[in-house]
Order: sequence, then C-alpha cells, then structure tokens
Amino acid sequence: MFCHTRLERIAGMGKRVKNPIDMKSAAVAVVGAGHWGRNLVRNYARLGALRLICDKDESLLAALQEQYPGVETCLAFNDVLRRDDIRGVVIAIPAEGHFEPAREALLANKHVYVEKPFVLREDEGEELISIAEERNLVLMVGHLLQYHPVFEKLKALAQGGELGRINYIYSHRLNLGKIRREENALWSFAPHDISMILSLAGEEPERVLSTGGNYLHKKIADVTTTHLEFPSGLRAHIFVSWLHPFKEQKLVVVGEKKMAVFDDTQPWHDKLLLYPHEIKWEHNVPVPAKGEPERFDIVETEPLECECIHFLTCIVRGENPLTDGREGLQVLRILNAGQRSLNENGAAVQLSTVRGGVPHFGRPSYFVHPTAVIDEGTEIGDGTKIWHFSHIISGSRVGENCTVGQNVCIGPDVSIGDGCKIQNNVSVYKGIALEDSVFCGPSVVFTNVFNPRAHIRRMEELRPTVVKKGATLGANSTIVCGYTIGRYAFIGAGSVVTRNVPDHALMAGNPARRIGWVCTCGDKLDDDLQCLSCGMKYRKNESSGVSTENE
Repeated sequence: MFCHTRLERIAGMGKRVKNPIDMKSAAVAVVGAGHWGRNLVRNYARLGALRLICDKDESLLAALQEQYPGVETCLAFNDVLRRDDIRGVVIAIPAEGHFEPAREALLANKHVYVEKPFVLREDEGEELISIAEERNLVLMVGHLLQYHPVFEKLKALAQGGELGRINYIYSHRLNLGKIRREENALWSFAPHDISMILSLAGEEPERVLSTGGNYLHKKIADVTTTHLEFPSGLRAHIFVSWLHPFKEQKLVVVGEKKMAVFDDTQPWHDKLLLYPHEIKWEHNVPVPAKGEPERFDIVETEPLECECIHFLTCIVRGENPLTDGREGLQVLRILNAGQRSLNENGAAVQLSTVRGGVPHFGRPSYFVHPTAVIDEGTEIGDGTKIWHFSHIISGSRVGENCTVGQNVCIGPDVSIGDGCKIQNNVSVYKGIALEDSVFCGPSVVFTNVFNPRAHIRRMEELRPTVVKKGATLGANSTIVCGYTIGRYAFIGAGSVVTRNVPDHALMAGNPARRIGWVCTCGDKLDDDLQCLSCGMKYRKNESSGVSTENE
C-alpha cells in the first residue's frame, strides 16, 4: 500500500513527497455524494483523479460543481459507464444498492471501489469477484481502518512478534447518533472492526455468537455484542451501539508479551499505546506487573486519503487491493453469521454452516444462504448451493454441485447424490435416497411411513424409497414410500406413484401408469424406441424397462 505516511517515513522528510503515481492517469467517478460520498469526492478531487460525480440530487450536484469547478456531474449512472476516460467507479450509496452498479461497472470494464458493507448477499459478492477476476479488474472494498497509519503500525507490531502470541482482541465502536433504519448497528458499525480483527488474526473464526437489544425499533438492533472464536484459540468480541452517552472507538489487542490499545478518539500522539504489562507468578499466584505505555512517532495523514491513493495505485499498477473482494466477502460472511445468531437469540453459529470455505480468504467450496440452517454432523459437497429457509438435518449428506431451493428440508440421515436439483417446498425424509442427477420439481411429496397416524409412533416401520440416477419427479407429484424409481424415469406433474417404476418409464396419473418411454435427454421415445431429438436408440429390457446398449 502506498500512502503519504509511509513515503514520508522512508524519505525521512517532514514535508509531503510527490505521489508515487500520476493520479490523473487513473480518473474516477464517484457515485453517491451524500454523507460519506462527499468525503470521497473531496479526496479524489484533491488527488487530481476525480472527473465525474453522479448523484440523484440535482441541488447537491450544483453545489459540488461550484465547489469543484473542473469536475463534471451527471444524474444517470449510464452516463458514467459510457465515459471512456473513466477508469474507476467509486460507489458510495446505501449497501442494499451496491450490487447492480458494481456489476454493471465491472461488465463495462471499469475498476470498482465499493463502500462497506461490500454487498448484502454472499452470492452477489461471489459474482462480483468472479467478474473482476475474469476481466482482470480491481475490486476493492472500503474497509477504511485497514488504511489508518496507526492501525498499520499496530499490525506491523503484531506481525513482527512485538506483542507475542495474541490471546484476545476486543473492540468498542459506540456513539449517540448515526441511527439507521435500513440496517442495524451490527451492519452499520461492525464491518471495520471485523476487518481489522481478521487482519490481525490471519485466520477465519470457527464460531460466531451475537446478542443485541432493540430499543428504538422492535426489528432493528441498536446495540450488539459479537463474539468470534478462532481455531488457534484466539477470541475476539465487538461491542457496537448508537445508543451510548459518549463516542468510543477503541481496539485492544492482548498478547502474551505486551498489550496494545488503538483509540481513535484520542489525539494523534496518543492513538496507539503499547503497554509492556506482564503477569508474574509469586508463590504460585499470578501477579500483574504494570509498565508505562510506549508511544510511537507516526506521521499524521488522513486514512481516507491513504485508501484513495491505494485504489488509484492498484488501478495503474494492476495490483490486488489489500481489502479486495475476497476480504470483503469474508467480512460479509461473519456479518451474516452474526445476524443469524441475533435472529436465534444468541445461538452459536458455526461459520462453516454459513458457507463452506478455506481459511485465509480462499474461495468457498459451497454456498449456504444466511436464512438456511445446517446442523452439525452434515456433509455438503463442493459447488452445492442451499437457498432461503432450507434445513439440512444431522446425519445427512448432500453431494457436489447440487441445488437445494427455498424451504427444503433434508434429513435426518438422508443421502443426496451429486448434481441433484431440488426445487422449492420439498421435504426429503429419513428412508429416502436420491442417487446422482435427480430432479425434484416444486412441492414434490415423499412419504416414509405407509399408514401414518399422528397419535401412533411408526418410525420403526419406515419403508425405504430409492430414486435412481437421472430420474425426474414433476411438480406436485407424490412418491408413496417403499418403491424404487428407475434410472432416467420421468414422473409427470401431479402423478401419484404407488408401484416400482422401470428405467426410462414415462409415468402419469393417479395412480401413476406408464404412458411411454423417455430418453436420457428427457424427450419421449417413438414407437421404435428411438429419440428423435438426439438419435439415441433403446431396446426393451424385461427386468428393468428399456436401456441402451451401454446400460
């Protein structure tokens, strides 16, 4: 990262040195010039990189054009995308609106900076990352405090071993005001702290627990406390509130050797204090030995200016930002886990159940929507996506590259093969097994007990049902338990299956009867058992229906 602070230290000069790049070669447009956007406008204008301001408020644009006479303004986002001289787009609108303009800008081959939080949905973040990587574009998230010269120093101390092994970290971000209605205090205040803690920890947490209080609005938390538990044993907690009598922005890092305090409300010289406190043992009793805090000579520079310079430098040099899309996605995962814990009254959330992943910001192996619930003791394959309000119960396995739609229940102890697609409102109970590439249409019904009664327990009478490879179950069809659906069979919408179904059989009605045969590709075979779509020929197989020569 290139910032005036670092350059001054290297040069040993008391005055500002020349920028490391030509800022004018990385012209940007700022989209959204409101409460925070105006600060981005100010910095990019001062750096000589601002060409265009886009906002829906005409009076605001008029005032900014008067303040920055050499900068153009526009009301329509398309006017930003059409400009060939604009290399970077800086998005500073509310978080719920981040995804679409960021996506459009990347598709228009513009480098993109997005304010925090990155986006609200993890699949949207993954899509933006994918586009940026495919097109070799910069995608940067505005986690400002990573660019604060004081935090840079703290991070250097931690990474250099000055603090020793880090035992725990806590942060307070408290104030009276900045009350939001589009997001709660967790989403509004905590992203910066999560980003800093991840940077210091160098690993992702295993578990997230959040509790909060809703005082001004029954559905919006004004105060939250979030606990992070890491595989190494490190613990961290984040306390945020907009209902606090005074402003506090403090990060405390407690190591085995020393303890550091980053207090951003203090004068510059006192923002970072390093305490050489020790714990000594006397007569087998731990006794604290306090030391005087150490201060550091850190050149004062506005963190936002450092962040803006970093974005421009990455554009010109083709470098990956410190807070890139993957780092932003990692923070988003923790926010979503914290929100789920809040929704469940502080229940611990395993981060792997929010979405599978590899530590140190690697690409996740599967996706789970924040509203879905994945019990411990489940197995989910790479590339699988599990959507809104679905539940995978313990003992179940979902294979690779599956799609599980909304409001789906799987388990307990159910096996789903690779490549299956289960549409909305389907329950796959114990005793049901789906082989590879099975398609279940919306509201398919499985049973596992033949004659259920609410007042009689019959779980020991489960009748196993197997749906073999490639079979299709149409919308609202019912599969009575105890039967086998053959390979590549096709069950028509609304049908009720009450018998074994041969391979490639086309079934319809109540009860379902065979009305023909279907090809592996899904089209109906003619009277000669040939598929007119793909040309595949079949032959009758007395034991299992029809098959190809290779089946």
